[in-house]
Amino acid sequence: MGAGPVTGEGTAVDGTPAGRARGRDIAGVVRAYVSLTKPRIVELLLVTTVPAMMLAAGGLSSLWLVAVVLVGGSLAAGAANALNCYIDRDIDQLMRRTKRRPLPTHVVAPKQALVFGLVLAAVSVTIMAVFTNWLATLLTLGAIAYYDLVYTMWLKRTTPMNTFWGGVCGSAPVLIGWAAVTGSLSPAAWALFAVVFFWQMPHFYALAIKYKDDYARASIPMLPVVASARRVNAEILLFSWLTVAASLVVWPLGMSPIYGATAVVLGGIFLLEAHRLVGRSRRGEPLRPMRLFHWSTTYLTVLFIAVALDALL
Repeated sequence: MGAGPVTGEGTAVDGTPAGRARGRDIAGVVRAYVSLTKPRIVELLLVTTVPAMMLAAGGLSSLWLVAVVLVGGSLAAGAANALNCYIDRDIDQLMRRTKRRPLPTHVVAPKQALVFGLVLAAVSVTIMAVFTNWLATLLTLGAIAYYDLVYTMWLKRTTPMNTFWGGVCGSAPVLIGWAAVTGSLSPAAWALFAVVFFWQMPHFYALAIKYKDDYARASIPMLPVVASARRVNAEILLFSWLTVAASLVVWPLGMSPIYGATAVVLGGIFLLEAHRLVGRSRRGEPLRPMRLFHWSTTYLTVLFIAVALDALL
């Protein structure tokens, strides 16, 4: 972890004081466990949860409830991701994008990662059960189980439809947040779910295009690995348009022109980027798929900020 063994004089063999060496070891282990939770993914999931809660509450929801759902949701997503790292440790070491994760580099042992993930899952579900309601709790438990048992262990390794069916997990935080506020799910909740669900296809297809060779090396049948460029292009366009259509369906379900105008402008830019990627593919030009990947993240973030602002006004 960046420091050598400690000598009898209280220094590491590289001259680092023993206390500082141990401190670096501890900090490195903490960072490794945090990285197992994939915090960037957790952050993106929470971006959709809080605005959904605000819309469900018709304004500012209880700050206590928001805090509970943020903590419980973060732990649940972290648990699912840590267990994903445990299950995928065999293929992670084959891919350049993932080979520096804690398990392939042996910073964290597989058993430790498994226990860590299970503990996070138990704590997250307990928090939701004690402080929210049965529907939000069941959705939380179901999202963890679906992501690890259905998506990671089965779909990801067996079918190019893995991104489509795996989209259920990434969209679940919207429903969890809504259910925590109301104890039920309304058409608006399902419309927001549809936005995130359809959005995941162009978002992750762009990433899979970038790391196509990585996925092929690990025998993961991501769509860009096993399908023609024409098929991939068609699906990127289809699901980009469905994303924007779903965002517009949200508009008449209690939203103001503030949200509507934002959805129209953002949707237009999103579709422009998707068509640009497909156009470059058809012309045989360098694809630059990460442009769509990064823009799609911005799209979802700003769209849900608009949801939150609309709920406040």
